[in-house]
Amino acid sequence: MPRRVIVVGAGLAGLAAAVQAQRRGARVVLQEAASHAGGRCRSYFDDKLGVTVDNGNHLLFSGNHAAIAYLRAIGAADTLIGPPEPDFPFFDAASGAAWTIRMSAGRFPRWIFDADARVPDTQPADYFPILPLFFGKPGRTVDGRGKGRVWDLLARPMLRAMLNTEPVDASATMVANVVRETLAMGGQACRPLIARHGLSNAFVGPALRHLQYGGAEIRLGSRIVGMVISGTDSHERVSSLAFEHAAGSHDVQLAPDDAVILAVPPDTARELVPGLAAPDAYRAIATVHFAIDLPDDTTAMMCIVNGTSDWLFTAKGRVSVTMMDAGRLLATPREALAHTVWQEAAKALRVPAVPVPPWQVVMEQRATFAAVPSQEGLRAATKTRWNNLTLAGDWTATGLPATIEGAIRSGQKAADALMNPSMEGR
Repeated sequence: MPRRVIVVGAGLAGLAAAVQAQRRGARVVLQEAASHAGGRCRSYFDDKLGVTVDNGNHLLFSGNHAAIAYLRAIGAADTLIGPPEPDFPFFDAASGAAWTIRMSAGRFPRWIFDADARVPDTQPADYFPILPLFFGKPGRTVDGRGKGRVWDLLARPMLRAMLNTEPVDASATMVANVVRETLAMGGQACRPLIARHGLSNAFVGPALRHLQYGGAEIRLGSRIVGMVISGTDSHERVSSLAFEHAAGSHDVQLAPDDAVILAVPPDTARELVPGLAAPDAYRAIATVHFAIDLPDDTTAMMCIVNGTSDWLFTAKGRVSVTMMDAGRLLATPREALAHTVWQEAAKALRVPAVPVPPWQVVMEQRATFAAVPSQEGLRAATKTRWNNLTLAGDWTATGLPATIEGAIRSGQKAADALMNPSMEGR
């Protein structure tokens, strides 16, 4: 009989782990505390706006190989859209200037030698000061001093989007890992991608259908409340799991060959796993959704600099604007925030600033772990000292910040670690 793998948590890390374990021949049971899957990467219908929105805007890149492989595996490779070339529209909320960064396809950055493709009013030599970003040292932060317009109008806003942390506070090694997987790989790895019909349509629904078709058991509304580890010395293992749900509670006893992938938030993981270190500082994300119809040829995404907003995304019937590292905005009255954000969005989109369209503000106070050096050292490894337990989550030691790519990569790694033939029977 195939090995049973119980995946606890149906966020992106858990979904990716379940899909990968099933592909490797496991009999999967997926348990999720919420009544829905997807975690922080999902869509829902907003009654106030009358449209379906994502709980936050997520930008991917064509070089995010784990995420793209996951979408192929669940039959959703066509759900991402983006420009045919690695083009990034920018808008300066202070000056009203607009431009587009047009990266060249190969690894050699020919685009910095083209005045129409690079940051306005810069020269090729202005890009050399950002080279240290590729070689971050452990325990260090990023030095943004002396980097001028290239830093202010390109590197800083792009890194804020990837890290959800102010770049000068961020882990230099995490920054280096991100830029080496994108910018250093050339434009072919930097083409921006977004979910055409929402996050759930791309990453969640197809995964659940794929798992169900493969025979997986999916139990939503089932929250883990305990984990028993038994045995002695090197033979210790997870022997049972305790869950609570609407109908009561139940224990799951693990057979000798059963295994567990714990794909839960770091706070929950610390409560369940003895002696576990995990990130404990977080950064907020604020998103303002506006219900408005725009022409079909409106740009799908845009980076906004020198304003309150960071990124603007458009979809049928709505505009969504995201503020990264948004702790500074948590006390701002929501109506005031929506008004400020719409003034910037209206200027960027060249549409009337009044009246303000119907809006909805979504604040996630603990959206991601803080991508700073002190938190990098708290990220747990995939494998634990118990051979039938692995960990998944964007907060684990992927080397990447809390992104879709990091979450999916962690889930795939957790499943592979369990299903590795060298571990069978241990």
